[in-house]
Amino acid sequence: MDKASKLRYALYMGYNPKDHFFKKAKSEDYLARSVYKLQEIDEKYKVIRRSDVIVDLGASPGSWSQYCLKKLGAEGRLVGIDLTEVTVIKDPRYTFFHDDIFKINWSQELQNLGIQAVDVVLSDMAPKTTGIKLTDQMRSLELCEMALGFSEKYLRPGGKFVCKLFHGEHFKEFQISMKKHFKRVEALKPESTRKISKEIFLIGLDHV
Repeated sequence: MDKASKLRYALYMGYNPKDHFFKKAKSEDYLARSVYKLQEIDEKYKVIRRSDVIVDLGASPGSWSQYCLKKLGAEGRLVGIDLTEVTVIKDPRYTFFHDDIFKINWSQELQNLGIQAVDVVLSDMAPKTTGIKLTDQMRSLELCEMALGFSEKYLRPGGKFVCKLFHGEHFKEFQISMKKHFKRVEALKPESTRKISKEIFLIGLDHV
C-alpha cells in the first residue's frame, strides 16, 4: 500500500493525523495533542493543585509536562522520565531523567531532589505496539502495574494517580487492584482520544 493509499485508509477508519486537536495543540504551543486528554481529566477530577509534587512517567514528547507546569505555582515540582529525551522544556521546577523507568533508583533520585512524598503520579506510558492485540494489551498492563507500584511506594495519603491502559480482558482486574489503594477509581476515555484507539484512562483519587 503506497503512502497516499495508507492516508486514505486511515481517514476512512476515522484516523486523521492532523485533526482538530492536532491543530489546537500546534496553535497553543503544546508538543502533542495528548495534552487535551490530561486537561479533560484534570478539569473533571481536579487532579493537579498549584503546590503539588508531580511525577510524569513516560513524559515524552512533553505535552503533559507542559500542562503540569502551567498549572503549578512557584512552589510546585515536576519530575519527568522517559527513554526518549525531552529537551525543549526548560523550567527550574522541572527535572527530567533520560532513563529506563524500570531501572532507575527512584529512592535515591527523589532523595537527591529533596522529595519525601509525591502528590500526583501520571502515566501516559504506552508500549511499542506489535499489532498483536493480546501482546499489546499485556505490555500496556505491565506498564500500568509498574506505575501503580511506584504510586504505592511514593504517593502520599490522599494523593492522585492517572494511568493509560489499552482496554482488554485484564481491564477489570487492574481496576480492582487500584480500588484496593484508592478510595475512588474512575475510568474515562477523553474526547480527544482517537476513535480507533483502545486506550482508556484510569484515575485513582484519595490514595489510602
